[in-house]
Amino acid sequence: MSITHNYDVSLSWLSERQGILGAPGLNSHITVATPPEFPKGIPGIWSPEHLLVAAVSSCLMTTFLSIAENSKLAFQNFSCNASGKLEMIEGKYLITEITLMPVVSLVDADEKEKAERVLHKAEANCLISNSVKSKILFQPEVKILDAAML
Repeated sequence: MSITHNYDVSLSWLSERQGILGAPGLNSHITVATPPEFPKGIPGIWSPEHLLVAAVSSCLMTTFLSIAENSKLAFQNFSCNASGKLEMIEGKYLITEITLMPVVSLVDADEKEKAERVLHKAEANCLISNSVKSKILFQPEVKILDAAML
């Protein structure tokens, strides 16, 4: 039995090199623009390049949260910095690499190995990173918090 979901988005041009992105059922819109590294790019506005890197990073988070819940992992915090590398390859721009740097904070040091397993399982099962042809570099970190500082 096949499982299929559709995620529809709408995009309307606003002016210059920017548009507005929305989706049915979502309460907010995102202004998008050509990034400032390109001609007539606009600084300070989300670009398609930012959104691609954000999609991979946020998918890792949601996958981690699901697996952590199912694994009963007691963690205090999850954060993830991500970086996308844009290169010109054979005359075409490509995001060739996305580096994910998730950090999971724990109070219980005995949970460290479990947290590492959950992180790696989340990385392996992230549907967005599994859907793109860019190389995904994974650099996880698990921190043990001082319980007295909480």
